[in-house]
Amino acid sequence: MKAFTFERARTPAEAAAAAARTPGARFIAGGTNLVDLMKLQIETPPHLIDVNGLALDRIEPAPGGGLRIGALVRNTDLAADARVRKDYAVLSRALLAGASGQLRNKATTAGNLLQRTRCPYFYDTAQACNKRKPGSGCAAMDGINRQHAIVGTSSACIATHPSDMAVAMRVLDATVETVRPGGATRTIPIADFHRLPGNTPQRETALEPGELITAVTLPAPVGGRHEYRKVRDRASYAFALVSVAAIVQRDGRGRVALGGVAHKPWRMEAAEPLLPNGAEAFTAQLLAGARTTDHNAFKPPLVTRVLSDVLQETGRTT
Repeated sequence: MKAFTFERARTPAEAAAAAARTPGARFIAGGTNLVDLMKLQIETPPHLIDVNGLALDRIEPAPGGGLRIGALVRNTDLAADARVRKDYAVLSRALLAGASGQLRNKATTAGNLLQRTRCPYFYDTAQACNKRKPGSGCAAMDGINRQHAIVGTSSACIATHPSDMAVAMRVLDATVETVRPGGATRTIPIADFHRLPGNTPQRETALEPGELITAVTLPAPVGGRHEYRKVRDRASYAFALVSVAAIVQRDGRGRVALGGVAHKPWRMEAAEPLLPNGAEAFTAQLLAGARTTDHNAFKPPLVTRVLSDVLQETGRTT
C-alpha cells in the first residue's frame, strides 16, 4: 500500500471541499472495497477523507411517504429496519443476499453504490484493463468471461456492477442526494447514477470530482409482491451470475431490474408492459441485442428461468 495523508471531515460540505483540494483524494467510511483496492495498488489515493463522523447514519421519513437513508447507514441496519422490511422488502432481501454478516456490519449505503467491479482482470494489475488503465485494452474480451456483462457493453469493457443493493434501489426508483465541493446540493435519479462503459469505462457514476453522497431517498412504498433472487456459484459470499429484483402486482403488472448482466443495474421500463405475458416475452425485450460469449451464453435463458420462478411464486403463470 502506498503512503497517503488522512483527515477527518466535520461536515459534508467540508468533506467535498477537502476532496476537491487534492486531486485523486477518496472518501472512506467502512472501507470494505477501497482498502482492498489500495492493498493491491489498483487505487492509490494520495489523501483519504474519513466521513464517519458526519452524522449521516439515520433512516428518516421523507416527504411524500418515502424514506431518506443516510449515506453512512450500515447495510445490516438498513436490512433490519422495520420500515424497510415492511414496505421495501426487495431492498432488505437484496442486502441480505450480499457479502457476509461481518461485511454488512461495516459496509455503508453510499459505499455499496460506489463499489467497483469484481472483474478478475480489473483486479490483476498484470492484465490489460481499460477501467483500471484507460487505453490498455480489455483482457476479459478473450478471456474467461463467464461472469461478465451481456447487455450495455462496449468494445472497451464488459465488466458488471457487483452491488445487490443497487439493483433493488433501481427497481424502487431511488434518488441519490449529494453535495458538491462548493456546497451546492443536487439529486440524481438512480437510473442516471451509474454509467454504461462506452469509451470511458473508468467513469462509473455521474458524480463529479469531489462530490459526496449524503443520502438515498426512496419514494412512497409500491404495493405488490417484492422478490429478490440471486443465482451464484456458491451459497454465500459470492457475486451474482444473475440476479432479479421484482415487484409484481396481482394482475401481473410490475417492475424488474437485473444484476450480473450489465455495467449497471439493468432495467428497461418500456419492456415492463410485457410482464403479464410471461417471463419469456418480457426477457426477450429486456435483453434485446444481448452480446454473449461462449462462456456466458447461459445468462439470457437463466434470466428467463429465474424470472419465471418469481412470477410463479407471485401467483402468475408463465
